[in-house]
Amino acid sequence: MFEEPVLWSDMVQVARPWTKWACEVQRLADLPSAVRRALQVAVTPPTGPVFLSIPLDVQMEQAELDLSLGTPLATEVRPPLEAVRQACEVLATAQRPAILAGSRVTEADAVAELVRLAELLGAPVFSECGTSHGRIPFPTDHPLAAGNLPLWSPEVHPLLAQHDVLLAAGLNVLRQYLYHEPPPIPPGVQLVHVDQNPFELGKNYPLAAGVWGHLRPALAELATSLEQAVSPAFREAARQRIEAQAEKQRAARASLQAEIERQRSERPLAPVVAMGAIAAALPENVAVVEEAVTTTNNVLERLGAIRRPDGYFAHRGWALGWGLGCALGVRLAWPDRPVLAILGEGAAMYGIQGLWTAARYQIPVTFVICNNGQYQILKTGARGLNLPQAMAGNFVGQDLGQPEIDFVALARSLGVEAMWVDDPDQLAAAVRESLAGDRPRVIEVPIRRQLPDKITS
Repeated sequence: MFEEPVLWSDMVQVARPWTKWACEVQRLADLPSAVRRALQVAVTPPTGPVFLSIPLDVQMEQAELDLSLGTPLATEVRPPLEAVRQACEVLATAQRPAILAGSRVTEADAVAELVRLAELLGAPVFSECGTSHGRIPFPTDHPLAAGNLPLWSPEVHPLLAQHDVLLAAGLNVLRQYLYHEPPPIPPGVQLVHVDQNPFELGKNYPLAAGVWGHLRPALAELATSLEQAVSPAFREAARQRIEAQAEKQRAARASLQAEIERQRSERPLAPVVAMGAIAAALPENVAVVEEAVTTTNNVLERLGAIRRPDGYFAHRGWALGWGLGCALGVRLAWPDRPVLAILGEGAAMYGIQGLWTAARYQIPVTFVICNNGQYQILKTGARGLNLPQAMAGNFVGQDLGQPEIDFVALARSLGVEAMWVDDPDQLAAAVRESLAGDRPRVIEVPIRRQLPDKITS
Protein backbone atom coordinates (compact mmCIF):
# COMPACT_ATOMS: atom_id res chain seq x y z
CA MET A 1 0.00 0.00 0.00
CA PHE A 2 2.83 2.37 0.77
CA GLU A 3 3.97 2.17 -2.86
CA GLU A 4 0.42 3.01 -4.04
CA PRO A 5 0.14 0.40 -6.81
CA VAL A 6 -2.47 1.01 -9.50
CA LEU A 7 -5.00 -1.48 -8.12
CA TRP A 8 -4.80 -0.12 -4.57
CA SER A 9 -6.91 2.55 -2.93
CA ASP A 10 -8.29 3.31 0.51
CA MET A 11 -11.53 1.42 -0.12
CA VAL A 12 -12.61 1.52 3.50
CA GLN A 13 -12.91 5.30 3.37
CA VAL A 14 -14.73 5.07 0.05
CA ALA A 15 -17.26 2.57 1.40
CA ARG A 16 -17.73 3.92 4.93
CA PRO A 17 -20.41 6.59 4.21
CA TRP A 18 -22.61 4.02 2.45
CA THR A 19 -22.31 1.06 4.81
CA LYS A 20 -23.08 0.13 8.40
CA TRP A 21 -19.51 -1.04 8.94
CA ALA A 22 -16.36 -1.02 6.82
CA CYS A 23 -13.05 -2.68 7.65
CA GLU A 24 -9.81 -3.89 6.09
CA VAL A 25 -8.42 -7.27 7.13
CA GLN A 26 -4.66 -6.86 7.48
CA ARG A 27 -3.85 -10.31 8.96
CA LEU A 28 -5.14 -13.62 7.67
CA ALA A 29 -5.70 -14.75 11.27
CA ASP A 30 -8.26 -11.94 11.69
CA LEU A 31 -10.40 -13.05 8.74
CA PRO A 32 -12.78 -15.38 10.67
CA SER A 33 -13.55 -12.70 13.27
CA ALA A 34 -13.98 -10.09 10.55
CA VAL A 35 -16.42 -12.24 8.60
CA ARG A 36 -18.46 -13.08 11.71
CA ARG A 37 -18.58 -9.45 12.76
CA ALA A 38 -19.55 -8.31 9.26
CA LEU A 39 -22.44 -10.76 9.08
CA GLN A 40 -23.67 -9.89 12.58
CA VAL A 41 -23.64 -6.16 11.85
CA ALA A 42 -25.37 -6.66 8.50
CA VAL A 43 -28.32 -8.69 9.82
CA THR A 44 -28.84 -6.84 13.10
CA PRO A 45 -31.64 -4.24 12.79
CA PRO A 46 -31.53 -1.80 11.24
CA THR A 47 -30.09 -4.13 8.62
CA GLY A 48 -27.74 -2.85 5.96
CA PRO A 49 -24.65 -3.51 3.85
CA VAL A 50 -21.17 -3.93 5.26
CA PHE A 51 -17.78 -3.85 3.52
CA LEU A 52 -14.66 -5.96 3.96
CA SER A 53 -11.43 -5.11 2.18
CA ILE A 54 -8.99 -8.01 1.83
CA PRO A 55 -5.58 -6.92 0.44
CA LEU A 56 -3.90 -9.06 -2.17
CA ASP A 57 -1.09 -10.26 0.09
CA VAL A 58 -3.65 -11.50 2.63
CA GLN A 59 -5.61 -13.21 -0.15
CA MET A 60 -2.49 -15.10 -1.23
CA GLU A 61 -1.65 -16.50 2.24
CA GLN A 62 -2.61 -20.01 3.26
CA ALA A 63 -3.73 -21.16 6.70
CA GLU A 64 -6.18 -23.44 8.50
CA LEU A 65 -9.03 -21.17 9.68
CA ASP A 66 -12.25 -21.71 11.61
CA LEU A 67 -14.91 -19.96 9.55
CA SER A 68 -17.90 -21.34 11.47
CA LEU A 69 -20.52 -18.66 12.02
CA GLY A 70 -22.21 -19.74 15.23
CA THR A 71 -25.88 -19.37 16.10
CA PRO A 72 -27.64 -16.36 14.49
CA LEU A 73 -28.80 -13.67 16.88
CA ALA A 74 -32.48 -13.44 17.72
CA THR A 75 -33.33 -9.87 16.72
CA GLU A 76 -37.02 -9.62 17.63
CA VAL A 77 -36.38 -7.56 20.74
CA ARG A 78 -39.56 -6.53 22.57
CA PRO A 79 -40.02 -2.86 23.51
CA PRO A 80 -40.19 -1.61 27.11
CA LEU A 81 -43.70 -1.94 28.53
CA GLU A 82 -43.68 1.66 29.76
CA ALA A 83 -42.93 2.95 26.26
CA VAL A 84 -45.83 0.92 24.87
CA ARG A 85 -48.10 2.29 27.60
CA GLN A 86 -47.13 5.89 26.82
CA ALA A 87 -47.69 5.38 23.07
CA CYS A 88 -51.06 3.74 23.71
CA GLU A 89 -52.11 6.64 25.93
CA VAL A 90 -51.41 9.16 23.17
CA LEU A 91 -53.04 7.11 20.41
CA ALA A 92 -56.16 6.39 22.47
CA THR A 93 -56.91 10.12 22.64
CA ALA A 94 -56.51 10.72 18.89
CA GLN A 95 -59.47 12.11 16.99
CA ARG A 96 -57.84 12.36 13.55
CA PRO A 97 -54.94 9.87 13.57
CA ALA A 98 -52.75 8.95 10.60
CA ILE A 99 -49.90 6.49 10.13
CA LEU A 100 -46.61 7.14 8.35
CA ALA A 101 -45.09 3.79 7.39
CA GLY A 102 -41.72 2.87 5.92
CA SER A 103 -39.71 0.07 4.39
CA ARG A 104 -38.57 -1.31 7.74
CA VAL A 105 -42.14 -2.54 8.39
CA THR A 106 -41.89 -4.94 5.47
CA GLU A 107 -38.31 -5.90 6.29
CA ALA A 108 -39.42 -6.80 9.82
CA ASP A 109 -42.31 -8.92 8.46
CA ALA A 110 -44.68 -6.67 10.40
CA VAL A 111 -47.24 -5.76 7.72
CA ALA A 112 -50.04 -7.80 9.34
CA GLU A 113 -49.38 -6.13 12.70
CA LEU A 114 -49.51 -2.69 11.08
CA VAL A 115 -52.80 -3.55 9.36
CA ARG A 116 -54.31 -4.58 12.69
CA LEU A 117 -53.18 -1.36 14.36
CA ALA A 118 -54.41 0.81 11.47
CA GLU A 119 -57.84 -0.79 11.62
CA LEU A 120 -58.05 -0.25 15.39
CA LEU A 121 -57.23 3.43 14.92
CA GLY A 122 -59.20 3.90 11.73
CA ALA A 123 -56.10 5.72 10.49
CA PRO A 124 -55.12 6.27 6.86
CA VAL A 125 -51.64 4.86 6.14
CA PHE A 126 -49.20 6.96 4.12
CA SER A 127 -46.05 5.37 2.73
CA GLU A 128 -42.73 7.16 2.35
CA CYS A 129 -42.41 9.44 -0.67
CA GLY A 130 -41.62 7.80 -4.00
CA THR A 131 -37.90 8.50 -4.08
CA SER A 132 -37.09 6.88 -0.74
CA HIS A 133 -39.80 4.38 0.16
CA GLY A 134 -38.04 1.30 -1.15
CA ARG A 135 -40.56 -1.31 0.01
CA ILE A 136 -44.34 -1.06 0.37
CA PRO A 137 -45.28 -1.29 4.07
CA PHE A 138 -49.06 -1.69 3.67
CA PRO A 139 -51.37 -3.55 1.23
CA THR A 140 -52.24 -1.10 -1.54
CA ASP A 141 -55.73 -2.59 -1.96
CA HIS A 142 -56.64 -2.05 1.72
CA PRO A 143 -59.31 0.63 2.35
CA LEU A 144 -56.92 2.55 4.63
CA ALA A 145 -54.09 2.72 2.07
CA ALA A 146 -53.60 6.45 1.49
CA GLY A 147 -50.73 6.28 -0.99
CA ASN A 148 -47.31 7.86 -0.84
CA LEU A 149 -46.44 11.11 0.84
CA PRO A 150 -45.67 13.94 -1.61
CA LEU A 151 -42.03 14.73 -2.33
CA TRP A 152 -42.16 18.35 -1.25
CA SER A 153 -42.69 19.56 2.30
CA PRO A 154 -45.00 22.47 1.25
CA GLU A 155 -47.42 19.74 0.10
CA VAL A 156 -46.75 17.34 2.99
CA HIS A 157 -47.32 20.05 5.62
CA PRO A 158 -51.02 20.80 4.89
CA LEU A 159 -51.73 17.11 4.32
CA LEU A 160 -50.46 16.16 7.78
CA ALA A 161 -52.01 19.25 9.39
CA GLN A 162 -55.40 17.54 8.95
CA HIS A 163 -54.40 15.08 11.69
CA ASP A 164 -53.86 15.52 15.41
CA VAL A 165 -51.71 12.41 16.05
CA LEU A 166 -49.20 10.74 13.73
CA LEU A 167 -47.89 7.22 14.29
CA ALA A 168 -44.58 6.73 12.47
CA ALA A 169 -43.49 3.12 11.99
CA GLY A 170 -40.25 1.97 10.42
CA LEU A 171 -39.25 5.12 8.54
CA ASN A 172 -36.99 8.15 8.85
CA VAL A 173 -39.16 11.09 9.94
CA LEU A 174 -39.20 12.64 7.43
CA ARG A 175 -36.66 12.10 4.71
CA GLN A 176 -37.44 14.58 1.95
CA TYR A 177 -36.19 14.59 -1.64
CA LEU A 178 -34.94 18.18 -1.27
CA TYR A 179 -35.17 20.48 1.72
CA HIS A 180 -37.98 23.04 1.60
CA GLU A 181 -39.76 25.21 4.11
CA PRO A 182 -42.02 24.76 6.01
CA PRO A 183 -41.00 21.59 7.88
CA PRO A 184 -43.26 18.69 6.85
CA ILE A 185 -44.51 17.91 10.38
CA PRO A 186 -46.78 20.79 11.46
CA PRO A 187 -46.33 22.22 14.98
CA GLY A 188 -48.90 20.96 17.46
CA VAL A 189 -49.29 17.54 15.83
CA GLN A 190 -48.35 14.82 18.30
CA LEU A 191 -45.83 12.29 17.00
CA VAL A 192 -45.51 8.67 18.16
CA HIS A 193 -42.61 6.76 16.61
CA VAL A 194 -42.12 2.98 16.69
CA ASP A 195 -38.83 1.73 15.28
CA GLN A 196 -36.00 -0.73 15.71
CA ASN A 197 -33.44 1.96 14.86
CA PRO A 198 -32.96 4.07 18.01
CA PHE A 199 -31.07 6.74 16.06
CA GLU A 200 -34.26 7.68 14.23
CA LEU A 201 -36.40 8.11 17.36
CA GLY A 202 -36.79 11.83 18.05
CA LYS A 203 -33.99 12.65 15.61
CA ASN A 204 -35.62 15.65 13.97
CA TYR A 205 -38.92 16.15 15.80
CA PRO A 206 -39.89 15.93 19.49
CA LEU A 207 -41.89 12.84 20.35
CA ALA A 208 -45.04 12.47 22.38
CA ALA A 209 -43.93 8.83 22.75
CA GLY A 210 -41.10 6.73 21.36
CA VAL A 211 -41.07 2.93 21.23
CA TRP A 212 -37.74 1.22 20.60
CA GLY A 213 -38.00 -2.43 19.63
CA HIS A 214 -38.38 -4.85 16.76
CA LEU A 215 -41.36 -3.69 14.74
CA ARG A 216 -43.29 -6.96 14.75
CA PRO A 217 -43.59 -7.43 18.54
CA ALA A 218 -43.71 -3.66 19.08
CA LEU A 219 -46.69 -3.11 16.78
CA ALA A 220 -48.40 -6.27 18.04
CA GLU A 221 -48.09 -5.24 21.69
CA LEU A 222 -49.19 -1.70 20.91
CA ALA A 223 -52.30 -3.04 19.15
CA THR A 224 -53.11 -5.33 22.08
CA SER A 225 -52.78 -2.46 24.55
CA LEU A 226 -54.92 -0.22 22.39
CA GLU A 227 -57.66 -2.86 22.12
CA GLN A 228 -57.88 -2.94 25.89
CA ALA A 229 -57.73 0.84 26.33
CA VAL A 230 -60.17 2.33 23.82
CA SER A 231 -63.84 2.97 24.48
CA PRO A 232 -66.85 1.89 22.38
CA ALA A 233 -67.11 5.50 21.20
CA PHE A 234 -63.52 5.37 19.94
CA ARG A 235 -64.23 2.12 18.08
CA GLU A 236 -67.27 3.64 16.41
CA ALA A 237 -65.30 6.73 15.42
CA ALA A 238 -62.58 4.46 14.00
CA ARG A 239 -65.17 2.57 11.95
CA GLN A 240 -66.45 5.85 10.52
CA ARG A 241 -62.93 6.95 9.67
CA ILE A 242 -62.35 3.68 7.81
CA GLU A 243 -65.53 4.21 5.77
CA ALA A 244 -64.54 7.81 4.99
CA GLN A 245 -61.05 6.82 3.88
CA ALA A 246 -62.42 3.96 1.78
CA GLU A 247 -64.75 6.36 -0.04
CA LYS A 248 -61.91 8.82 -0.56
CA GLN A 249 -59.81 6.00 -2.00
CA ARG A 250 -62.60 4.88 -4.35
CA ALA A 251 -63.02 8.44 -5.64
CA ALA A 252 -59.26 8.84 -6.19
CA ARG A 253 -59.06 5.56 -8.12
CA ALA A 254 -62.07 6.46 -10.24
CA SER A 255 -60.44 9.79 -11.05
CA LEU A 256 -57.17 8.05 -11.95
CA GLN A 257 -58.96 5.54 -14.19
CA ALA A 258 -60.77 8.42 -15.91
CA GLU A 259 -57.42 10.13 -16.49
CA ILE A 260 -56.05 6.92 -18.02
CA GLU A 261 -59.02 6.61 -20.35
CA ARG A 262 -58.84 10.28 -21.35
CA GLN A 263 -55.23 9.91 -22.52
CA ARG A 264 -55.52 6.37 -23.87
CA SER A 265 -55.34 7.31 -27.55
CA GLU A 266 -52.24 9.51 -27.26
CA ARG A 267 -48.99 8.35 -28.89
CA PRO A 268 -46.35 8.03 -27.60
CA LEU A 269 -48.06 6.68 -24.51
CA ALA A 270 -48.71 8.92 -21.55
CA PRO A 271 -46.90 7.51 -18.48
CA VAL A 272 -50.17 6.97 -16.62
CA VAL A 273 -51.61 4.96 -19.56
CA ALA A 274 -48.54 2.71 -19.74
CA MET A 275 -48.71 2.06 -16.02
CA GLY A 276 -52.46 1.41 -16.15
CA ALA A 277 -51.85 -1.24 -18.81
CA ILE A 278 -49.15 -2.88 -16.72
CA ALA A 279 -51.39 -2.82 -13.63
CA ALA A 280 -54.06 -4.74 -15.53
CA ALA A 281 -51.57 -7.51 -16.33
CA LEU A 282 -50.07 -8.18 -12.90
CA PRO A 283 -50.70 -11.53 -11.19
CA GLU A 284 -51.17 -11.49 -7.42
CA ASN A 285 -47.79 -13.05 -6.63
CA VAL A 286 -45.71 -10.79 -8.90
CA ALA A 287 -42.55 -9.13 -7.66
CA VAL A 288 -42.00 -5.65 -9.12
CA VAL A 289 -38.65 -3.87 -9.29
CA GLU A 290 -39.25 -0.22 -10.13
CA GLU A 291 -36.57 2.15 -11.41
CA ALA A 292 -38.57 4.56 -13.55
CA VAL A 293 -39.84 7.10 -11.06
CA THR A 294 -40.96 9.78 -13.54
CA THR A 295 -43.01 7.21 -15.45
CA THR A 296 -44.46 5.10 -12.66
CA ASN A 297 -45.64 7.96 -10.40
CA ASN A 298 -46.93 5.37 -7.91
CA VAL A 299 -49.76 4.46 -10.30
CA LEU A 300 -49.53 0.75 -9.42
CA GLU A 301 -49.99 1.53 -5.74
CA ARG A 302 -52.72 4.10 -6.41
CA LEU A 303 -54.67 1.52 -8.40
CA GLY A 304 -54.23 -1.11 -5.67
CA ALA A 305 -52.37 -3.38 -8.10
CA ILE A 306 -49.64 -4.44 -5.64
CA ARG A 307 -51.50 -6.90 -3.45
CA ARG A 308 -48.46 -8.40 -1.72
CA PRO A 309 -46.33 -5.65 -0.15
CA ASP A 310 -43.23 -7.82 0.15
CA GLY A 311 -42.95 -8.11 -3.63
CA TYR A 312 -42.02 -4.51 -4.39
CA PHE A 313 -38.58 -2.94 -4.64
CA ALA A 314 -38.06 0.73 -5.47
CA HIS A 315 -35.67 3.60 -4.84
CA ARG A 316 -34.29 4.21 -1.39
CA GLY A 317 -32.35 7.42 -1.48
CA TRP A 318 -31.10 7.78 -5.03
CA ALA A 319 -28.93 5.91 -7.51
CA LEU A 320 -29.18 4.89 -11.14
CA GLY A 321 -28.67 1.47 -12.68
CA TRP A 322 -29.47 -0.82 -9.76
CA GLY A 323 -32.88 -2.03 -10.99
CA LEU A 324 -31.87 -4.45 -13.75
CA GLY A 325 -29.43 -6.41 -11.60
CA CYS A 326 -31.79 -6.28 -8.61
CA ALA A 327 -34.54 -7.90 -10.69
CA LEU A 328 -32.23 -10.80 -11.56
CA GLY A 329 -31.40 -11.25 -7.87
CA VAL A 330 -35.07 -11.19 -6.86
CA ARG A 331 -35.90 -13.91 -9.38
CA LEU A 332 -32.99 -16.06 -8.20
CA ALA A 333 -34.19 -15.62 -4.60
CA TRP A 334 -37.84 -16.28 -5.52
CA PRO A 335 -37.78 -18.77 -8.42
CA ASP A 336 -41.51 -19.47 -8.03
CA ARG A 337 -42.61 -15.83 -8.39
CA PRO A 338 -42.79 -13.92 -11.69
CA VAL A 339 -40.58 -10.80 -11.67
CA LEU A 340 -41.25 -7.57 -13.55
CA ALA A 341 -38.61 -4.84 -13.83
CA ILE A 342 -39.96 -1.42 -14.84
CA LEU A 343 -36.95 0.63 -15.90
CA GLY A 344 -36.35 4.05 -17.37
CA GLU A 345 -34.15 4.02 -20.43
CA GLY A 346 -31.53 6.16 -18.72
CA ALA A 347 -31.41 3.92 -15.66
CA ALA A 348 -31.28 0.82 -17.87
CA MET A 349 -28.21 2.12 -19.68
CA TYR A 350 -26.25 2.12 -16.42
CA GLY A 351 -26.59 -1.65 -16.12
CA ILE A 352 -27.71 -2.89 -19.53
CA GLN A 353 -25.00 -5.57 -19.62
CA GLY A 354 -27.09 -7.44 -17.04
CA LEU A 355 -29.26 -8.58 -19.96
CA TRP A 356 -26.37 -10.79 -21.06
CA THR A 357 -26.40 -12.41 -17.62
CA ALA A 358 -30.17 -12.98 -17.94
CA ALA A 359 -29.60 -14.64 -21.32
CA ARG A 360 -26.54 -16.61 -20.23
CA TYR A 361 -28.30 -18.18 -17.26
CA GLN A 362 -31.86 -18.02 -18.66
CA ILE A 363 -33.23 -16.00 -15.74
CA PRO A 364 -36.89 -15.35 -16.64
CA VAL A 365 -37.38 -11.68 -15.82
CA THR A 366 -39.66 -9.36 -17.80
CA PHE A 367 -37.97 -6.00 -18.42
CA VAL A 368 -40.25 -3.12 -19.44
CA ILE A 369 -38.04 -0.23 -20.56
CA CYS A 370 -39.99 3.04 -20.56
CA ASN A 371 -38.25 5.20 -23.17
CA ASN A 372 -38.81 8.95 -23.06
CA GLY A 373 -35.36 9.69 -24.48
CA GLN A 374 -34.10 11.79 -21.57
CA TYR A 375 -33.04 11.92 -17.94
CA GLN A 376 -36.36 13.48 -17.02
CA ILE A 377 -35.72 13.32 -13.28
CA LEU A 378 -32.79 15.72 -13.72
CA LYS A 379 -34.80 18.11 -15.86
CA THR A 380 -37.83 18.28 -13.59
CA GLY A 381 -35.57 18.50 -10.53
CA ALA A 382 -33.72 21.46 -12.06
CA ARG A 383 -37.03 23.16 -12.79
CA GLY A 384 -38.12 22.47 -9.24
CA LEU A 385 -35.08 24.47 -8.12
CA ASN A 386 -35.95 27.27 -10.60
CA LEU A 387 -32.55 27.04 -12.27
CA PRO A 388 -32.51 29.71 -15.02
CA GLN A 389 -31.38 27.52 -17.93
CA ALA A 390 -33.83 24.79 -16.96
CA MET A 391 -36.69 27.30 -16.77
CA ALA A 392 -35.72 28.42 -20.29
CA GLY A 393 -35.79 24.83 -21.54
CA ASN A 394 -32.04 24.55 -22.06
CA PHE A 395 -30.68 21.19 -20.90
CA VAL A 396 -27.14 19.98 -21.58
CA GLY A 397 -26.26 16.29 -21.55
CA GLN A 398 -29.70 15.17 -20.37
CA ASP A 399 -31.18 13.82 -23.63
CA LEU A 400 -30.70 10.28 -24.97
CA GLY A 401 -31.32 11.02 -28.64
CA GLN A 402 -29.32 11.76 -31.78
CA PRO A 403 -28.86 8.86 -32.09
CA GLU A 404 -31.87 7.20 -30.50
CA ILE A 405 -31.14 4.04 -28.54
CA ASP A 406 -32.78 0.97 -30.06
CA PHE A 407 -33.38 -1.16 -26.98
CA VAL A 408 -34.93 -3.98 -29.00
CA ALA A 409 -31.78 -4.35 -31.09
CA LEU A 410 -29.58 -3.85 -28.05
CA ALA A 411 -31.39 -6.55 -26.06
CA ARG A 412 -31.25 -8.99 -28.97
CA SER A 413 -27.52 -8.38 -29.35
CA LEU A 414 -27.16 -9.49 -25.72
CA GLY A 415 -29.22 -12.64 -26.32
CA VAL A 416 -32.60 -11.55 -24.91
CA GLU A 417 -35.90 -11.65 -26.79
CA ALA A 418 -37.28 -8.16 -27.29
CA MET A 419 -40.25 -6.30 -28.74
CA TRP A 420 -41.44 -2.70 -29.22
CA VAL A 421 -44.99 -1.85 -28.09
CA ASP A 422 -46.87 1.46 -28.26
CA ASP A 423 -50.46 0.30 -27.61
CA PRO A 424 -51.82 -0.17 -24.05
CA ASP A 425 -53.77 -3.34 -24.85
CA GLN A 426 -50.77 -4.85 -26.59
CA LEU A 427 -48.55 -3.83 -23.67
CA ALA A 428 -50.84 -5.54 -21.14
CA ALA A 429 -50.94 -8.69 -23.29
CA ALA A 430 -47.16 -8.72 -23.75
CA VAL A 431 -46.50 -8.29 -20.03
CA ARG A 432 -49.01 -10.99 -19.14
CA GLU A 433 -47.53 -13.45 -21.63
CA SER A 434 -43.94 -12.72 -20.63
CA LEU A 435 -44.60 -13.08 -16.89
CA ALA A 436 -46.11 -16.51 -17.55
CA GLY A 437 -43.09 -17.57 -19.62
CA ASP A 438 -39.77 -19.13 -18.73
CA ARG A 439 -37.33 -16.82 -20.56
CA PRO A 440 -36.11 -13.24 -20.11
CA ARG A 441 -37.75 -10.67 -22.35
CA VAL A 442 -37.42 -6.93 -22.97
CA ILE A 443 -40.46 -4.82 -23.86
CA GLU A 444 -39.56 -1.32 -25.03
CA VAL A 445 -42.36 1.22 -24.59
CA PRO A 446 -42.11 4.73 -26.07
CA ILE A 447 -43.27 7.31 -23.52
CA ARG A 448 -44.24 10.90 -24.35
CA ARG A 449 -41.45 13.39 -23.85
CA GLN A 450 -43.21 16.50 -22.60
CA LEU A 451 -41.89 17.57 -19.23
CA PRO A 452 -44.31 17.77 -16.31
CA ASP A 453 -44.31 20.97 -14.29
CA LYS A 454 -42.55 19.15 -11.44
CA ILE A 455 -41.98 15.73 -9.93
CA THR A 456 -45.23 14.74 -8.25
CA SER A 457 -44.38 11.49 -6.49
